[in-house]
Amino acid sequence: MIPAAFHPWSRAEALGASMPEFASFQDEPPQMRSGTVGKTGFLRLGFERRSGQTILTDLQRRAPYMVQRPLYCDEAIPGLASVFLITTTGCVLQGDRLGLDVSLGPAAQVHLTSQSATKIHAMDANYAAQSQTITLADGAYLEFLPDPVIPHRHSRFLSDTQICVAPSATLLFSEIIQPGRKHHHPDECFGATVLSISTSAARPDGRSLFAEKLVIEPQRYQMRQTGVMNSFDVLANVILCTPMERAERIHERMQAAVDLADGIAFGACRLPNEAGLIFKVLGRETAQVKAKVREFWGIVREEVVGAALPPPYLWR
Repeated sequence: MIPAAFHPWSRAEALGASMPEFASFQDEPPQMRSGTVGKTGFLRLGFERRSGQTILTDLQRRAPYMVQRPLYCDEAIPGLASVFLITTTGCVLQGDRLGLDVSLGPAAQVHLTSQSATKIHAMDANYAAQSQTITLADGAYLEFLPDPVIPHRHSRFLSDTQICVAPSATLLFSEIIQPGRKHHHPDECFGATVLSISTSAARPDGRSLFAEKLVIEPQRYQMRQTGVMNSFDVLANVILCTPMERAERIHERMQAAVDLADGIAFGACRLPNEAGLIFKVLGRETAQVKAKVREFWGIVREEVVGAALPPPYLWR
C-alpha cells in the first residue's frame, strides 16, 4: 500500500493546511472527510512525439478524472494532439483534493482543454484544492486552455500550478475566473468566501523564473474599487512561457487598451528572467474575455508554430 503522504493528491492537502487564508477552514465535512476515497482525483498525462505525431504514452487516472483519446482535428498542425479533460462529477465540492500532472517530451505538441467550466459549489465546511504540475522538455509546445472557473456563493477554492519549462519550449496557460453565477442570484456575484490561485515556474535545472499568487476574499475586501475589479466581472490570467525573441514579437503585436464603454481592458507585460509574457484581461461578460484570450492565442500560434487558428467551433 502506498503511504498517504505519497498519494498524488496529497500535495493539495498539504498546501491547504499551510496557507493562512485557509487556517479557519480546517474543519471536516460531516458527510465525508476530506481526501478520502470519492473525494480525491488524479490524472497523469505523458506525451511523446513519434513519427511526426504527438501521442499519449502515459495515462494514469483516479475518478472523478477521465480523459478522451487524443484527437488530430487541426489541419494546420496535423501532429497536434487535442485532449479533453473530463470529470465524472458535475462540480467541485468541499473536501475535494485533485491532482493533475502533465508532461511533454521533446518536440511534443498538445492542445489541452476541459469539457466545460469548473463549478465550485457552496461550502459550509473545509475547502476544495487542486494541485497542477506541468513539465515541458526541449522544443515542446502546450496550449492549456480550460474553460472558466465559476465559484459559487460561499465557496472556498485553492489552485496551485507548478511549471517546469525548458528554455526552448512554449507553454500557453490560461485561467479565466468568473464572479460566480451572477445571473442566478444577486448574492452570487463575488459571493465566494476565498479563492487562492498561485502559479510558479522554473527551469529543469531548478532555477526559479517567477511566481504569482492571487487571493480573492470578497467578504473581507471590496471588489468594486479601482485597482481590483472596478466595474468589471471576469478576469483572465494568461501565462506564456517561450523564448524571449518570440515573446518580443508577440508583445509588439498585442496592444493594450482600457475601454470602459465596451467593458473590456487588457494588456501584456514581460515576465522576469526572460521567461516570456503575462497577459491579463478584464471584462464585464465572459464572452468578451474569451474572445480576447483567443486573439492572444492566435498570435502565439502564428509566431511559435507558424499556423493560424481554425475557425471557432459553434459550441465554444
